[in-house]
This record gives sequence, structure tokens and C-alpha cells, in this order.
Amino acid sequence: MGIDDIKSIGVIGAGTMGAGIAQLAAQAGYKTFLYDLSGGQLTKGLEGINANLSKAVERGLITDSIKAAALSNITVTEDISQIVVDVCIEAVVERLDVKVDLFEKLAAQNATDCILATNTSSIPITRIAAAVSNPERVVGMHFFNPAHIMKLVEVISGAATDKAIANTIYQLALKMGKKPVYTKDAPGFIVNRVARHYYVEGLKLLEENVADHETIDALLESSGFKMGPFRLMDLIGVDTNYSVTSSMYESFHYDSKFRPSRIQQQKVDAGHHGRKTGQGFYSYK
Repeated sequence: MGIDDIKSIGVIGAGTMGAGIAQLAAQAGYKTFLYDLSGGQLTKGLEGINANLSKAVERGLITDSIKAAALSNITVTEDISQIVVDVCIEAVVERLDVKVDLFEKLAAQNATDCILATNTSSIPITRIAAAVSNPERVVGMHFFNPAHIMKLVEVISGAATDKAIANTIYQLALKMGKKPVYTKDAPGFIVNRVARHYYVEGLKLLEENVADHETIDALLESSGFKMGPFRLMDLIGVDTNYSVTSSMYESFHYDSKFRPSRIQQQKVDAGHHGRKTGQGFYSYK
């Protein structure tokens, strides 16, 4: 499947990341199907896309006609059987079993050359592809939050990924206005491997009562970082960040320097997932 063969894209998961990816696909001119189990989440996702596009119009970045064209390219559905497309991009929960089950279903109802791309932050592409038919078409396409703004996209090849497929996804990212980079299938890939300790060490300081989270954020921001680790976790999603840390902890054979924080786990257990729930390390209510 080459870049010129792609006419339709299915995005699985209408959360913050999935909705942002669907917006990018639609703006790039592709017939886009946005799927989620929850009709309420689909409604919320579509409202978010509309709001993002409206802001872009207000800022003079796009015209009303471009906004209308992008929205007309999007079809929302709660029926996964409608996802018969050229490229599937999953943006669901960061769990291997869920992603494998999803790709098995998509592989069964799509052509053998349909590209299966995962937005995973840390789960090895090789492990996801191993249980899927034609594993050479499974590739990582990792966007960053917010997907419609952040430029970087990691294109990750697993052990079986066809180089031509990785190149097609690279070209697709370019068409979406992104700056893609190729990376190997290593724990955390590039960004999460490098950035993980920004969160982990901040959480250790909090656990050890060295300072409160506001002070830690203020210190890092005064040092030149745009956002402190706690503000950034709230933006990304405390639950998502915790899942990535847990996955990397396992991938590095439980090396203590990747140990997830009990404070972060407590936040997740309480449903304090950051901006998206109105409460994280900070309150957004």
C-alpha cells in the first residue's frame, strides 16, 4: 500500500488523541471514519474537532470552507464493522491485550494490505504484530498530545514491519502536516524513553516530601521548561502517563529507576486523570 493508494482512514477511539488524529486525517482530505464504543464519547470527540477547527478559523489559519470540508470528511460510528478502510489508526487504552484483540478484528474484516497503525506510547510493535495476520503491515504511528498541534510523529517499525509500510506511514504523516521520524522498536521509542525521568524523578521528589508539586513545577519552569512535570502529566492524562511508565518498567525488566509512583497510582485510582476529568495534580473545575 503506497501513499497514493490511501483514500480512507479509520481511527479507533474518539478520546483526546483519537479525535485529534481523525481531525488531521480529515483535514488532509481523507474519508475518515471515527469509531468508539461510546456514542457519548463520539459526540464529545466531534465537538472537540469542531471547536479546534473553529479556533483555527478565528486565528486565520484556515478558512470556513476548509473547516466545512474537513467536517464533511468525518463519519462517526459505534459499529466497528464499518471500519473497512485503507489505513486503521488505533488510539485506545494502553493495554496490549486490548490492542491485539482490536487489530485481530480489523485484520479479519479488511483487505490483507490494509495498514494497521498503532498510536501506542510504549508497547512494543513486535508484540502487537505477533498475534495479527500479515504482521508486516503493523506499524507504530505515535502522535503527541494535542495531536492537531504537536508536530512530531514517531514512525516505529517492529521486527516484521515492511520498510515500504513504514515509508507509507511516514509520507502520510507529512501529508497531515507533521514532522515524522523513524525509530526502532525499543522501550519508550525516542520521546518517552528520554522524557520518562522528567516525570519519574519529579514524582520521587514529591514522594520523599522534598517539595510540593507546585514548587517542583515552578523550579523546572524557571529553569526553562515550558511546563513542569505535574502540569504536563495533567495535560497528557495522569492515567495515560502512569500506563506508559508501568509498561516501560516492565519492558526494562523492573529496573528501579523506572518504578511507577504510588502517588500517581493513587491519582489514577481516584479518577483524578488531569484536565480531561477536571482534577489531577491541579484542579480545573
